Amino acid sequence: MSCTKSEFLNVAIAAAQRASDIIIRYFGSLSKEEITLKQASDYVTHVDKESEQAIIATVREKFPDHCFLAEESLRDQESDMYRWIIDPLDGTTNYIHGYPIFAISIALEYRKEIITGVVLDPLRNELFTAEKGSGAYLNDLPIRISSTRDAESSLVATGFPFKRKEIIDEYLALFKSVLLRVSDLRRAGAAALDLASVASGRCEAFFEIGLSPWDIAAGSLLVREAGGIITDFRGGNDYLKTGNVVAGNYLLHGVVLEEVQRVFKGHVFNNEGQ
Repeated sequence: MSCTKSEFLNVAIAAAQRASDIIIRYFGSLSKEEITLKQASDYVTHVDKESEQAIIATVREKFPDHCFLAEESLRDQESDMYRWIIDPLDGTTNYIHGYPIFAISIALEYRKEIITGVVLDPLRNELFTAEKGSGAYLNDLPIRISSTRDAESSLVATGFPFKRKEIIDEYLALFKSVLLRVSDLRRAGAAALDLASVASGRCEAFFEIGLSPWDIAAGSLLVREAGGIITDFRGGNDYLKTGNVVAGNYLLHGVVLEEVQRVFKGHVFNNEGQ
């Protein structure tokens, strides 16, 4: 590599903080005319676009030759070199309703492996960071996954498949089966923060269907560097491609994955034509 990972992390943090200023500036002041429907239940605002532009500009100032996979604009092809995977506002639906759960997610991929991840909650000023092989942190303090080994005492996060409403019956069956094995479930509406919550031990596991790579990339590194496990619904590593994710400590990951595979009976949904 041509520069150290800490340089990458510093740029990612600077980009997230620059985006945060934009997001906070407009929070609570958007009009209906400023909100666009991309597809059913999926919204975008000028805030998403301005945030993304600020992140890309910040990265390009330092790394002009890097590639990007960004939710609202750039979709460079997969690269064996450096590619930034960006969600400029994870939780846009929450944001436009004034519901105070949303985040900025920035990851750097090198040779198709995530090596740097940043998730910033701008309202709570919580900055989650991770570098491959260097651990995970919240505001510069080390974080670890939950040590809970009792499923009945565990809190599990999830997300509704709002873009895939045709599979709602299967999802609700999975929701029920997991709920019957754990203490409770939570649905906050921002997958990056759900993964950060797993990494920091605030909940024991997380599962969701049909996410996009920018929802997952940074949070996946947080989970791994905090000592957790993250897989697709087959138990493999294709979650960035399929968008189907199970993350958690080793016990609860296994519990949730078992229920996923039992409910779907071997049929694993993906984002390609289903």
